[in-house]
Amino acid sequence: MTKIHTTAGAALRTALIAGASLIAMTGAAHAQSASGATQTPEQQQARIEALEAQLEALSGQIADLKAATAASLKDVRTAQAQTTVSIAGGKPTIASGDGAFSANIHAVMQLDATWYNQDSGLPATTTGRDLNSGTNFRRARLGVDGKAFKNFDYGVLLDFGGAGTDGAGQLQELYLQYNYAPFKVKVGAFAPNLGLEDAASTNGSLFPERPSGSEATRGLAGADRRISLQAQAVGERWLISGAVTGAKAGDGATFDEQLGYVGRVAFIPFKGYDWLTHVGVNASRVAQPAQTAVAGAYPITVEDRPELRTDGTRLVSTGAIDSSGARHYGLELAAQKKNFLIQGEYFDIALDRRNRAANVTDPKFSGWYLEGGWVLTGEQRKYNAANFAFDAPAIDNPFDPKAGKWGAWELAARYSVLDLNHHEYATMAADRVRGGVQEIATVGLNWFPNSVTKFSLDYLDVDVDRRDAAGLQIGQSYKAVNLRSQYAF
Repeated sequence: MTKIHTTAGAALRTALIAGASLIAMTGAAHAQSASGATQTPEQQQARIEALEAQLEALSGQIADLKAATAASLKDVRTAQAQTTVSIAGGKPTIASGDGAFSANIHAVMQLDATWYNQDSGLPATTTGRDLNSGTNFRRARLGVDGKAFKNFDYGVLLDFGGAGTDGAGQLQELYLQYNYAPFKVKVGAFAPNLGLEDAASTNGSLFPERPSGSEATRGLAGADRRISLQAQAVGERWLISGAVTGAKAGDGATFDEQLGYVGRVAFIPFKGYDWLTHVGVNASRVAQPAQTAVAGAYPITVEDRPELRTDGTRLVSTGAIDSSGARHYGLELAAQKKNFLIQGEYFDIALDRRNRAANVTDPKFSGWYLEGGWVLTGEQRKYNAANFAFDAPAIDNPFDPKAGKWGAWELAARYSVLDLNHHEYATMAADRVRGGVQEIATVGLNWFPNSVTKFSLDYLDVDVDRRDAAGLQIGQSYKAVNLRSQYAF
């Protein structure tokens, strides 16, 4: 299109120059006559004929310009009407010539192979005394997303993977979003923006799973498949997001669905050529828990698996607490310098008991994590300006042994704590919650051969301190090794 416009512009310039020359010559002729210069009739006739010839040439150039302009407009209309098909970065895309419509095909395969090293002879009361060493398709997703009528985004995503077992496909995402910079309004089933780790893509994360503190809090009013209406405003160095949320798509029927609210504010206070700092706060509120019984049971459970999903057992859990509401507050901090990244979050959780008896308190829990990554090959992790979270590094040298290229390699480490105990040793049984304290130290090695392939090897040291109603220890300590193979586009 630029070339067409350039050709038309050149023709126009030529016509204008010729016209100017003709006017100049005519003016010169008049000036010469006015100055009293004598010309023979033959000379005057020759000059008139020359001017007429130039005028005829100028008329021809104008006609050519009209024809070129018409052809240019026709070419533009043809280009706009054409549909393009591409596979940029391994992602198949269909798009209209004018960019108003597009469809991107997505597929994700995440296969985990895990070995659990547990003590032998654990008491029969121990939770998860024989965890499953084996394999699991953590995510097996297929979907499409894209653009419609320029300002609308859409997405449909199905997932056939799971935690501990593969299953029939379920709806993972189904949404429509309207964009009017800097605002976005999104409705459907999706994970609303609720934190630094929550907003990051699971395809490019430092570890196979989110830290337990993040996972437990996002499950209150956010998390995947949550039916939501979200409004978001994004600037160059700030983000404000808020959503009204309900049940999760595919959840069992209730007498009244849950009603909740989530929000997040994040910004970049300092930024340089190859570094930045990130600060944010996030919060959620369950205004009305789901009613699961006619009599009016409103249970809320805070729990998580130990940052792997090959075995689906939850080692820490508050159990169902009859509640009138719940909330969480979160603080997020991060700093990046070239190929180094460190980030962490702290979460404060509280439940409001329903029909609380005298001397019984509302339970409070907490969680936090600190993690970091060092890309050994020098690439920098990308900071996603759309959701203010970090993504996989760009691959400077995609895997090609013949050319001596080996992709990107990254070392990662994390320490996380999730404390789901409340008044653990209180004498009044109705007041205490013995959900347990889970501490996990993880080190990992990530290999990105190219932009769509990833392999990660992680070692987890897990310690769970949890007591049952009688005060007996039902927690344990163990080690785990996990290998994830991933292909995602």
